[in-house]
Amino acid sequence: MHIPDGYLSPSTCTVMYAGAVPFWYCALQRVKRLLHTRLVPLLSVFAAFSFVIMMFNLPLPGGTTGHAVGMGLTTVVLGPWASMLAISVALLIQALFFGDGGVTAYGANCFNMAIIGSLVAYAVYRVIAGRAPLTHSRRVIAAALAGYAAINVAALCAAIEFGLQPVFFKDATGAPLYAPYPLHIAIPAMLIGHLTFAGLAELIISGGVVAYLQRTDPSLLKATAPGARDVDATQEITQSGWQVTRPLWVGVALLMLLSPLGLLAAGSAWGEWAPADFKNPQARLAIARASGNSAPPTQAPQGVEKLSSIWTAPMPDYAPKFLKSEKLGYMLSAMFGTGLILMAFMVIAAIVQVLDGKRQTDELVAANGNGAS
Repeated sequence: MHIPDGYLSPSTCTVMYAGAVPFWYCALQRVKRLLHTRLVPLLSVFAAFSFVIMMFNLPLPGGTTGHAVGMGLTTVVLGPWASMLAISVALLIQALFFGDGGVTAYGANCFNMAIIGSLVAYAVYRVIAGRAPLTHSRRVIAAALAGYAAINVAALCAAIEFGLQPVFFKDATGAPLYAPYPLHIAIPAMLIGHLTFAGLAELIISGGVVAYLQRTDPSLLKATAPGARDVDATQEITQSGWQVTRPLWVGVALLMLLSPLGLLAAGSAWGEWAPADFKNPQARLAIARASGNSAPPTQAPQGVEKLSSIWTAPMPDYAPKFLKSEKLGYMLSAMFGTGLILMAFMVIAAIVQVLDGKRQTDELVAANGNGAS
């Protein structure tokens, strides 16, 4: 579901960035008062969870791969606005350092997974959970279905973005400039795998971890409990900061150690083909098989060829060049990415604190000036 560079036109990427920016701004405004210290541990651990869980590739029908995202779980614990920030940071680290998702398509990937995914998960969870107690089994079911709905709606958004490209962007001969397959191919190709394996993985993860939190620390579920204001609830559950999230960090650490299991799934995700794949006979067969037996172009679309190299990640495909062991490199990439996420939220919190301090100073100066006059 990570759209690479070159599969969306520059104008489409601009529109998707423009659509994402207001949500990023609102999300930051909603949680910035808690970014000094209290919310940083929770944002960091769930962003890290999302980052690592996306490294566990699953085999999907048609020979492609997919993965869970953690949208449902992150939204249930943090609320939709904080979830948007957490998953957006995870996607940014993936794009910049590991080439998982394009930098030009970063706005689209965030819009699909971090924004739409979080909003859908929140709506489904609140409707199904209702006013059930925090430890009620109804909340487990609600979280599971929220995750399932969120990942499938996000996949649908990506499929629509893919499928619109050959409709609006063609060269003089009518050949597609960017993503080559229209809507009637892109939508089934994306949704079949997500309605089945990837969606079920998201469902199990969301429901399973919420069930675990109900037994170990149900206060972590208060942010999206009926009648609880998001900010006040989040402030209450994060008073202990790093101590509260310690068991969660242990879980993330275990996932990092198990991350090489994500290498077992062969093939690539639908719509994430390298330019060379369009000329490779075996890769072409795989692309056609995953696309309703519709043959791909004989060569990479011009936009894919041109934009695919716009950014070179230092560790593409989670494979550090200085390591010969693919499994060890994958595991170290998970650890490195998690460290970057933690650093990113500390930097964001520091910036917000400085800006708030400056604002308070300006307000104090203004008030003193008005009083003197």
